[in-house]
Order: sequence, then C-alpha cells, then structure tokens
Amino acid sequence: MFKLKVNGKVHQVDSSPETPLLWVLRDDLGFTSVKYGCGIGECGSCTVLINGKAERSCSITAESAQGLEITTIEGLPEDHPVKRAWIAEQVPQCGYCQPGMILQAVDVIKSNPKASKREMAQAMDDVMCRCGTHARVLKAMSIAAGKMGDKGGAT
Repeated sequence: MFKLKVNGKVHQVDSSPETPLLWVLRDDLGFTSVKYGCGIGECGSCTVLINGKAERSCSITAESAQGLEITTIEGLPEDHPVKRAWIAEQVPQCGYCQPGMILQAVDVIKSNPKASKREMAQAMDDVMCRCGTHARVLKAMSIAAGKMGDKGGAT
C-alpha cells in the first residue's frame, strides 16, 4: 500500500509499486481520461502533470510518483485558459489524445508564455494526434498563452 496525490486529493493505492502510473490512475483510481496509446512514452496520450511538468504516465512507476503532485485533466479547473481556448477553437475531433495534449500545452505555455508558434509546434510535436488537429491546437495555445500571460502564467 502506498499513497498518491492526484488532483489535490490523497489516494491510498493497493497496487504493485512497479506498476506504471498510467494503469494505477486508470484502473485503480478511475481517471480514465489518462489514455493508453503506445506504452513506451512516445505518443503523449497518457500525459499528466507531475509537479506542474508534463510527463508520460506510462513511463513512470506508481511508486516513483509518491509524494509528487499529479494532475490529470479532471484536476485542471473548468475555466482554465487552455481548456477555454480548446473549446472556443473547437480543437478536438475524436478527443482521444486531447487530455494529454491539453496538459502538455499547459506545461509549454507555463514554461514559456511568450513562445512563438514555431516553438509551440516543436513542443507539441511529440504528442500524436491521428485526426490532425495540430493547426487548431496551435491557435488555441496562442489564445491561452495571452490569457495565462495576463494572469502571470497561472495554471
């Protein structure tokens, strides 16, 4: 047994410590927004924020996440500038990759609120989207960056 702090709440987990964080979040804690895509940290579908940084939850053991702040899409406020921009720009098509994309975008914008579209594109390049929504993603990120910049990069 060990504890994980997810979206501000501490959860008791009865799983093997070597289990990838992805499966503990999905199967044990019910955060099904964290998607399985490749299992090797390449596609980004399983991206969560760990201490505010985008991380691939399939590549991290649950045990190594103890004591860290884990945020899934459910932990991001509904009025967060990135969520609002995603909706305004109608970014999702199928939606499978979108929770990971949104969390990656939050990290990118928070790390560099004045990033150029090229820098944003490079930072988002490793999050796969089979529907090809990257053009709308970049437009939404630009809008959200302006809003987050107004608030000092707040998440």
